[in-house]
Amino acid sequence: MKREHNMDWKLAVSIYLLVSVGIIMVYSASSIWATYRFEDGFYFAKRQFLFASIGLLAMYGVSQIPYHTWRLYAKHILIFCFLLLGLVLIPGIGLVRGGARSWIGVGAFSIQPAEFIKLGLLIFLADVIADRQKKITLFLKGFAPLLLLILVCFGLIMLQPDLGTGVVLVSSCVIILFISGAKIKHFAYLGIVGALGFAGLIASAPYRINRITAFLNPWEDPLGNGFQIIQSLYAIGPGGLFGLGFGESFQKYFYLPEPHNDFIFAIIAEELGFIGATIILLFFLYLLWRGVRIGLNAPDKFGSLLAIGIVSMISLQVAINISVVIGLIPVTGITLPFLSYGGSSLTLTLASMGIVLNISRYCHY
Repeated sequence: MKREHNMDWKLAVSIYLLVSVGIIMVYSASSIWATYRFEDGFYFAKRQFLFASIGLLAMYGVSQIPYHTWRLYAKHILIFCFLLLGLVLIPGIGLVRGGARSWIGVGAFSIQPAEFIKLGLLIFLADVIADRQKKITLFLKGFAPLLLLILVCFGLIMLQPDLGTGVVLVSSCVIILFISGAKIKHFAYLGIVGALGFAGLIASAPYRINRITAFLNPWEDPLGNGFQIIQSLYAIGPGGLFGLGFGESFQKYFYLPEPHNDFIFAIIAEELGFIGATIILLFFLYLLWRGVRIGLNAPDKFGSLLAIGIVSMISLQVAINISVVIGLIPVTGITLPFLSYGGSSLTLTLASMGIVLNISRYCHY
């Protein structure tokens, strides 16, 4: 496959800018907590810089690998991801954080296998659908087997449990199935089953019911289940148009839980205001547009599905995270890509974008 272009440098620059803003805002959001806990206000910022550096190197390295190489190892990648998901469920190997067994510890660092399965499954689906394009319209021979695979992955993630990651995985895979030509009526059946299953998942876990209750009326339990969303809104409100100024957040003083992680967008809105938050959103929208453009102009079906699948996955995470922060949906525990503090999540997201950047090298604009 002959290259006709350099990689999409505009997309690359937008990613670098988002990561840079993330490092700066992680410092601002975490400095008080880091000083209190580790006596080092730069503790989380230094680790974020390390993760970002590894991730950007991974993104550059992956962008040099011809994207069809991943197709050759699609099955092996998926099997490896399944093994990781199995390992995380074993006591003594999987680490419990925030009530979920979602991590595997490696020395001072840890990885989150659910992040790997999201990318691995997208690569596998893009490969299978590209090979069997015509069968995707058939329920038993095309749609159902892929749906079963997606549900198995979702089930393993829910054993941790991690509903937010599971929703992102299923949603991004459904987008791939939809753009590949699956029949609308099959999605109608899926919607009915999904709604019933989702209701069952919520009813089976009291903490999920509490989150729904807190979402509907956070003031019913302001010091318990409603605490996070109330404090998040307290951060966003005073930010106004221009914000309180960098480093001037009040909510990071032990009011807002996880200010450098899941709720970093609330700190961004508080310190940089509506204008700063809007600029961040525009960067994400630009990233989505460039990614979809690459997918639509990819030279083959595999590249097209993979590019759109990856940017859809990231965009869904952005939409869910920000919706939680501003109180549109219940708390799910989804990080904000490129900006939230994290190791495996940030690294895998950047590596994923490396694949998209490589696909851009072969696009016919």
